[in-house]
Amino acid sequence: MASSLLLCRFSLLLLDLEEQYFEQHFAHYLTSRGPESTRRSSGSLKVCSKSIIFEPDDALKPIIKLFCFQIYLIKERNIVAPYKYERGDKKMTFMLESPGKTEDVVQMFLQLHRASRLDKLSDQTAMIAAILQSRLARTSFDKNRFQSVSERLHMECVAEMVSPLVTNAGHVCITDSTLYFQPLNSYPDAVVLIGLHSVRRIYKRRHGLKPLGIEVFCTENDLCSDIYLKFYNTKDRDELYYYIATFLENHVVEHTAESYMLQWQRGHISNYQYLLHLNNLADRSVNDLSQYPVFPWVLSDYSSAELDLLNPASFRDFGKPIGALNKERLERLLERYRDMPEPRFMYGSHYSSPGYVLFYLVRVAPEHMLCLQNGRFDHADRMFNSITETWKNCLEGGTDFKELIPEFYGSDCSFLKNLLCLDLGRRQGGGRVQHVELPPWASDAEDFLEKMRLALESQYVSEHLHEWIDLIFGYKQRGSEAVASQNVFHPLTYEGGVDCDSVLVMLCSIDDPDQKIAMLTQILEFGQTPRQLFVSPHPQRITSRLHNLSATPSYSSSEISPVSPGMESFEDLTEESRKMAWSNMNKLMLHSTHKIHKQAVTGIAVTLSGDSIFSTSQDSTLKMFSKDNGLQRSVSFSNMALSSCLMLPEEKTVVCSSWDNNVYFYSIAYGRRQDTLMGHDDAVSAVSWKDDRLYTASWDSTVKVWKCVAADMASNKRTLFDPLAEFEHDAGVNTIDLSPVGTCLATGTKEGTLTIWDLTSPLPLNQLNCHSGKIHQVAFSPDSRHILSVGEDSCLVVTDVQTGMLIATVHAEQEQRCFCWDGDTVLCGGVSGDLSVWNLLNSKVIHRISAAHSGAVTCMWKNEQCSSIITGGSDKQISLWKHQY
Repeated sequence: MASSLLLCRFSLLLLDLEEQYFEQHFAHYLTSRGPESTRRSSGSLKVCSKSIIFEPDDALKPIIKLFCFQIYLIKERNIVAPYKYERGDKKMTFMLESPGKTEDVVQMFLQLHRASRLDKLSDQTAMIAAILQSRLARTSFDKNRFQSVSERLHMECVAEMVSPLVTNAGHVCITDSTLYFQPLNSYPDAVVLIGLHSVRRIYKRRHGLKPLGIEVFCTENDLCSDIYLKFYNTKDRDELYYYIATFLENHVVEHTAESYMLQWQRGHISNYQYLLHLNNLADRSVNDLSQYPVFPWVLSDYSSAELDLLNPASFRDFGKPIGALNKERLERLLERYRDMPEPRFMYGSHYSSPGYVLFYLVRVAPEHMLCLQNGRFDHADRMFNSITETWKNCLEGGTDFKELIPEFYGSDCSFLKNLLCLDLGRRQGGGRVQHVELPPWASDAEDFLEKMRLALESQYVSEHLHEWIDLIFGYKQRGSEAVASQNVFHPLTYEGGVDCDSVLVMLCSIDDPDQKIAMLTQILEFGQTPRQLFVSPHPQRITSRLHNLSATPSYSSSEISPVSPGMESFEDLTEESRKMAWSNMNKLMLHSTHKIHKQAVTGIAVTLSGDSIFSTSQDSTLKMFSKDNGLQRSVSFSNMALSSCLMLPEEKTVVCSSWDNNVYFYSIAYGRRQDTLMGHDDAVSAVSWKDDRLYTASWDSTVKVWKCVAADMASNKRTLFDPLAEFEHDAGVNTIDLSPVGTCLATGTKEGTLTIWDLTSPLPLNQLNCHSGKIHQVAFSPDSRHILSVGEDSCLVVTDVQTGMLIATVHAEQEQRCFCWDGDTVLCGGVSGDLSVWNLLNSKVIHRISAAHSGAVTCMWKNEQCSSIITGGSDKQISLWKHQY
């Protein structure tokens, strides 16, 4: 982060926190002491809001900073070290190379001096802000900086470019092709420009606890962005954001926490990549040390000679925050918590703060540490000296609860080495602070990071990482769940814990502006809890068949590129034909069409051989036909519409549900109705079958389960129906599906409610209002872990069975009526008659067959190998589809 800054002697890190750098002038520093040849030093004079900085051209001479009646000497002999300072009255003389500017510079000095003499800190801040805004108002973006004369201006406003600990004011300009930032002081460049076509992601950010920031990523580097801008009002921020976001819609996939969760859960992205994405979505940025990305301590073994990643004892407990890992310390903290007045908190410090980040990074970012700590390093014994000692202190220290940062799982080990030969002091034992001492199981820093990466991607961590996510980003972050999990921090660390606009902090007004500024500074430096991303339990990762993820996570996002149709699904597809069929779903070709009904087709059932196809329709008929011989049978049970049909396993009986409240059993061998089940008070909308049990759904708001003892037509014995269970709903049930393993039932109602039932209990496992309108179809994934639903709201929703969490919501262009899926890829039938192949991992249509039917696609069937697809539509047609390999 900071090593590149050492190439330039001056940096904004030499300024005080929140200080502004206005302008620079070439000048000479004149002294009356020493040889005549050294009495005149040429360099540049920097005019800042709280100080004057002179940077000599001679790199061996120190940078001089005049601040608060003190003189600081910085980087003498170009060595990064604690600042030296001189007190007392001292006269310093500077001569500008352009004498004509002297009067203007003097007036600027006097104006800033008056600001510094104001009694209240808030008044000083307000006057300096007014000076800055005045200078910004008198200038504008230089249009000569446009890359092309054909560029069209969209908007121009003022903002500040943000980097760790510093901001730089200037003008933002965006055209139809480029985003520009022109610093007021031309530092470090006259203009920064970003081509909109190169932008990959853009995030809104909280900065200084206010919704004023935007961060733009252009490269494949997931950790470092290309520019971070802080605006002076939310309106300008939002206008720029929506302009870029609209531009991105055409060529960049927008990801949500749920879509990344889906990719991670199925093994398409690594644990490292997933944590980076969650940090990004939760307002964490390497440009904001108060909200730096937070990563977990993964290992607990830092003393063994060999690291055993197959031993669970080598890992920390992911279900507990750092402060709760040590039982004895936790008891002391809870005792204090119980005696504490409201608002109570368990931990007096946070797990991530600017001080903790720089504690880890001081060897590569020494100037940041000096900036944060007023020109000093920390005491040598409090430095980051040893991995083992740091872990031990996090377990036992009374105020140390810090987690890790992404660098511990990256590939650059320089933060563990004192490559800059910094003088970081001597410890009590007399030894100098040098490289970080590593655990016995690490041969060197490179080996340490490699094993940390292997640990992060290990089977154990993959199985338990969701528990830590619940604490940091999820439902255990706040409220009663946080209390139960011993995960309560100071209220001001949470988003919304302080209302800056009304100066309402902890329900008590802060009337003193100076106190307000001090409070906000304390909040920013104390640490902030990430934005809450999940409000229900995070699902566990599917670890049985993880993809072959690299043991060395890079900062490239190539792992998360849109998944091609040929990428292997996470599902257990054991037959090569099924794999090939789903990967070639975009090569679906029409084989034949059959118009055998007088109204919309509602259900399709097919014999295992594929020789006979049965279909139901709103015309009240069940039809049997062969793709070779055409229509063979037609039967009507009543004058009411049939809503669905299914083939029983022995292929002797077809079961049909009807709007006349009944379920009909049709004997294929005898060609007639075999039995009638009269079990509902309204239309039966759907049926399902497993292990001699029939599941019937009805618009009477119930789903009933029946034990069926099969009929014997030869002896005229009727089927016996024994009611086993009844599942009640608040609205008519429109669709049902049984999990492949047969333990759960999913139901979808006319009012958009999805319910997951445990078949051993009449109580629902999870219930979600996931659609605004009727749910047309629900279906489990082949591994029973997820449910896909489609509804009148044109959404495809993926729900995690284990937690009931909505992990993906895809907005289609039109209402989807039916589908089949393998867990990753979905073949949908739309209301316009189109067939669409969706890749759920990137929420994109990868293939579309327009006008597959001349009306809505109403039902769909596929065989086990997915080599044959049959669709029915409101156009009364049945269409047979084959894959073209």
